[in-house]
Amino acid sequence: MSDVSGPPPLPPAVFFDGASSRRRLVTLALSDRLEILQDDRTLAAWPFADIRRADGAPGLLRLGCVSAPALARLEVPDPAIAQQLAARCSHLDADVPQRHGVRPIVGWSLAAIVSLVLVSVYGMPLIADRLAPLLPQAFERRVGDVADRQIRTLFGDKVCDRPAGQAAFAVLVEKLRAAGSIGETVQPAVLSSEISNAIALPGGRVYLFSALLDKADNPDEIAGVLAHEFGHVARRDNMRHLIREGGSSFLIGLLFGDVTGSGALIFASRTLINSSYSREAEHDADSFAIGVMHGLGRPVKPMGELLFRVTGKQRDSSISILASHPLTEDRLARMSAEAAMSPGAPLLSAEQWQALKAICK
Repeated sequence: MSDVSGPPPLPPAVFFDGASSRRRLVTLALSDRLEILQDDRTLAAWPFADIRRADGAPGLLRLGCVSAPALARLEVPDPAIAQQLAARCSHLDADVPQRHGVRPIVGWSLAAIVSLVLVSVYGMPLIADRLAPLLPQAFERRVGDVADRQIRTLFGDKVCDRPAGQAAFAVLVEKLRAAGSIGETVQPAVLSSEISNAIALPGGRVYLFSALLDKADNPDEIAGVLAHEFGHVARRDNMRHLIREGGSSFLIGLLFGDVTGSGALIFASRTLINSSYSREAEHDADSFAIGVMHGLGRPVKPMGELLFRVTGKQRDSSISILASHPLTEDRLARMSAEAAMSPGAPLLSAEQWQALKAICK
């Protein structure tokens, strides 16, 4: 038992011994250490150098001790006693990060933001490039089925199917398949839409929108666009884009086999419509289209002319530097320089071309 005949005990405090949830009203004695007393019996003696501040309510000094049980706590409500203890406990705020002000919090917050930016800009594209080629085709088709339903719902689910137009479209597609060594997994169709675009979905579904077909002047223009989309399918750019844009939510979906939940496929009806692949992916898909058109002995320039007709000049746009696609005028210049080595036969007859143009009529 401690000798308490020296300095008088200080007013009551509340003590938890760390072994039970019992709340004890205690008095304190300050000598060469802090003594915690109850009914003249010493419950604990804490060296001042071992006492640390613990989280507590405003106006309440809550203490722990590194040499006491981990859950032991002492609550001191009296400001005067708290002041005396603070003066004696030289390491009161040691190892308590939140007691060093807001500067570390701001620093760690900025570090977290920078980390997220770096992961978004560099990490996710790298993961997408490594992961996309490893995904089974069956999984990609499941993803494509979900995206296909969203696209069809968004555009009224009207696939153009006039027989003569379908026959002409099939002739064009088969020639592109042969020249590009493209398998039957690629399934193109013409979708009725007022948007001048074409998109490739995971799993091989490719849609040519009727508004783009209406703007085309000849089969070479449409063949180049389709070959470009076939290039995205061959390189699995849509899966890379899905992983990159879906980020961690899509990766979690992969882990648990969920390709329809977690919001990862919401982008399919938005960013896929915009075909917002990286500039590198667009350049490579253009290269694929150039190779296919060369194999058919057909010019590539018409594809660039159609794109320029749809988008107009982009170089003067204030946001062109942020565009995901290469500038249309740059693509047109590249395609104009890519002349076919040996001219081939027209891809469609005049009658077939007119039938294809009327496929949605």
